[in-house]
Amino acid sequence: GGSVTVPSLYAAVKRVWASKWNERAYLSRKASGVEEEELHMATLLMELVPAEMAFVLHTCNPLNGDRNEVFGEVCLGLGESLVGNEPGSAMSFTARKEKGFPSTIRSLPSKPVSHHPPGGKTTIIARSDSNGEDLEGFAGAGLYDSVTVDPTETRVIDYSKEWLVWDAVKRTALMAKLSELAVAIEEEMKAPQDIEGCIVGNTIYILQSRNQIF
Repeated sequence: GGSVTVPSLYAAVKRVWASKWNERAYLSRKASGVEEEELHMATLLMELVPAEMAFVLHTCNPLNGDRNEVFGEVCLGLGESLVGNEPGSAMSFTARKEKGFPSTIRSLPSKPVSHHPPGGKTTIIARSDSNGEDLEGFAGAGLYDSVTVDPTETRVIDYSKEWLVWDAVKRTALMAKLSELAVAIEEEMKAPQDIEGCIVGNTIYILQSRNQIF
């Protein structure tokens, strides 16, 4: 759709494949003793959702192993600033798996910029996928690049105008809704889940869910 052509799509796919050899990925494999031929790269081609916010949810708190607690992170814009190891932190929270999902803020957002779809265009994102998480002793998530066919727009964030920081009632409702959704997915998949998604208006999109790696 939009300005996407076969050559531009193939160029994005090749950049994802090439991210197997970015510095973080290479050094991580070297430190874990993973041989180059053991790690295989693939791509998932998806229409880019025009996210206003993005999130990652773990249905078992990865910080302390508590299976009765959801751990979540939320950032403004597309999820690339969240999963791409960019400076600053996302808003993070924990929520108990109890009625109403009582939540606690663990950190407020501080990422200086957000990423957004190119203005007025429908484009495709080539998302990285690898067998890294299937390799014993190697957690390969977040090491590789996802690439949009059309470059995204970068905006400086003014947190004084963002309800995620200043509207406690709306923020609490969002955390409860995300936690409720995370638990429903966990129950359906019958295992703790690592979930990525985004928000547009009042609509929540689940982009992928996979078994959580401990």
